Amino acid sequence: MKAALLRLSDRLYDGGAAEHGVLPAALVVATLVTGVVDAVSYLALNHIFVANMTGNVVFVGFALAGAKGLTVWAPCLAIACFAAGAWIETRLARGTPGQAKHRRLANAVAAHAAFVTVALILAAVEDDTTTATHAQLTAILAFGFGVQNAVVRKLAVPDLTTTVLTMTVTGIAADPLGKPTVRRLLSLACIFLGAVSGGLLVLHQSISAALGLALVLLVTASGLARLG
Repeated sequence: MKAALLRLSDRLYDGGAAEHGVLPAALVVATLVTGVVDAVSYLALNHIFVANMTGNVVFVGFALAGAKGLTVWAPCLAIACFAAGAWIETRLARGTPGQAKHRRLANAVAAHAAFVTVALILAAVEDDTTTATHAQLTAILAFGFGVQNAVVRKLAVPDLTTTVLTMTVTGIAADPLGKPTVRRLLSLACIFLGAVSGGLLVLHQSISAALGLALVLLVTASGLARLG
């Protein structure tokens, strides 16, 4: 399996496996999670995002302008918890400055999986229509994404940010065709497929079903990253 993952790196990057190892494969799977969990947060948790913070800033503006169906507290809570997760991961990482890239990503994704597990349990045992449950799920899920994104930002693997697509779409349109185009299309496709899958599960099954899929994907991503 590791050999196949290294070949994927070679196909996506000029430096290939020598530069990024198995990280691209793990990041691709983590990108799927963004679509799945943001489907949960937007469709079931007060129309906010727990992974894409740009949307939350806009939602706060809409809510302050008086848009119906939007709140100020929910996107603000998501932004605050996301920032807290990123802050804490960065401070903890200072204690292990020599930690290998793949191991740091694996640990961050595993931590993210732990938070999704807690959210899954809450969604299963509590009334997922109440404001209190929505607030708990928002805080837990956004914190987990903050932890993960702090590491992804530090790794800086081109075009596989796992959450942000604005510059990705810009690159697809503005740059000549090549490996970067393939990477950007792959990121776009992963978030789209994750959103479709998460949306179908939320709308036709339950929040727990969608979070269960996210958990499986995160465990897979962490396992791939540990292959080094």
